[in-house]
Amino acid sequence: MAIYDRSEPRTINALYVAAAVVGALLLVGPTRLDAQQGRGAPPGPPPTAQASAPLDLTGYWVSVVTEDWLWRMVTPPKGDVASIPLNAAGRKVADAWDLARDNASNERCKAFGAAAVMRIPGRLQITWQDANTLKVETDAGTQTRLFHFGGTGTKPGARGLQGFSVATWETGAAGGGGGGGFGTFGAGAVGGMKVVTTQLSPGYLRKNGVPYGENTVVTEYFDRHTDFGAEWFTVTTIVEDPQYLAQPFITSTHFKKEPDGSKWNPTACHTDPPRIDKPVVN
Repeated sequence: MAIYDRSEPRTINALYVAAAVVGALLLVGPTRLDAQQGRGAPPGPPPTAQASAPLDLTGYWVSVVTEDWLWRMVTPPKGDVASIPLNAAGRKVADAWDLARDNASNERCKAFGAAAVMRIPGRLQITWQDANTLKVETDAGTQTRLFHFGGTGTKPGARGLQGFSVATWETGAAGGGGGGGFGTFGAGAVGGMKVVTTQLSPGYLRKNGVPYGENTVVTEYFDRHTDFGAEWFTVTTIVEDPQYLAQPFITSTHFKKEPDGSKWNPTACHTDPPRIDKPVVN
């Protein structure tokens, strides 16, 4: 004869109730503990660009000219546009360049705009203007560039030589890559900085009047590295101009760290007369 225990349903119900209570405590308990320890508090403000920088670009730097010597150390002849992908309109403007006219009209600084100033031989002084604005000063032409991080800065109403620059840090796989592999890197390369500049006034890509227009966009990738026992940074510059360029103009420029500012020597914008190439004698 089967034996049926009438107390079994009550025992099972009691177990269900106990399990429900334990589950509720597990869910509620940590939440209260988190609240007591402040984990439920809203997050604080994001770190500033200066505090979160993956590399330090501050200090004094000197450009090391390892390529394009004849186009950077001296003023090229009018019409010499070698390696710059100008379209027909750009060539026409370059062929009409007149140094005397630029000097008379107070346009001596057109070759010192953001699209070209890093290619001009000289020194840089890089400092933090504030926690989210990196300041780059050039002694050649006495120019100042401001790189704004995190949506700071106010876009100017008028266009200017240095335009308006928005900067971001690049770390991990994106850092040290020069934006898709355009950069040049040595040992010890760490993250990098990307800068996009717009709001430019028309200027020159070289001192001999090779033009860029007001709708030009300049994208730069800065990477710091160690080579030959010294500290360097390389800036890869991509200039895109729908008015005068047939395709992007890409350069890489190298700067070496200096111990101090003893050689810092700001000078006004100046363009020497173009070099005179000697005719080739066969």
